[in-house]
Amino acid sequence: MDQKNTIADGFIRRKFGFLGEDFLKELKTHGIYDKIEARQEIIREGDRVKYVLFLIKGAIKVYSLNDGRELVYYYISDEENCLMTFSSIFNNNISKVYATTEEDSEVLLVPLAVMSKWLVAFPAINAIFFHEYERRFSAVMDMINEAMFHHLDTRVLNYIKRKVILAGNQPVKIKHREIAGSLGTSREVVSRVLKKIENEGKIFKDEEGKIWAADQMPLLLNK
Repeated sequence: MDQKNTIADGFIRRKFGFLGEDFLKELKTHGIYDKIEARQEIIREGDRVKYVLFLIKGAIKVYSLNDGRELVYYYISDEENCLMTFSSIFNNNISKVYATTEEDSEVLLVPLAVMSKWLVAFPAINAIFFHEYERRFSAVMDMINEAMFHHLDTRVLNYIKRKVILAGNQPVKIKHREIAGSLGTSREVVSRVLKKIENEGKIFKDEEGKIWAADQMPLLLNK
């Protein structure tokens, strides 16, 4: 690992400092720092998982595919970890999902065999994953509730809001096909919904085609 990289070192201290200096020394020995460009596939369903991934900076989408249509499980944001790569320790190291970078990202990779040993040698590390499991479970419950009880226009609007937040509270350019795949509907339906909520003043679009939600304007102005 490149110990001269101050971003990675700062992340390590914030994320793992509570585990003590012995663990930090282990992590700096075995951790692999990497940069991944936007729109790059990190892993596919059925691939053998080799590393537990921690996202230092950027955004990663975790999803499955069914007949070419995406089902997004969650997004990984700055200083979060990928639970699916961690859980592969317990299911023969085989990935059940796809993961793709949404923007240029910096990651810390820990070999699966090393992480397995750390779970025994440094059991306090489990607290990191328990916390993430709780967050992800709540997110999945919210997703189910949204799909069951919210109209599609609300779901599209919430999708746009999440993408703006992931982009650091910046307007985003999203293909209608991408929204449709993530929400399990058609591109034509999404196009109609976007026009509807734009006419209602719930979203805005600039000359470059980037969009944002009306109630996110204060966040954008403060950037």
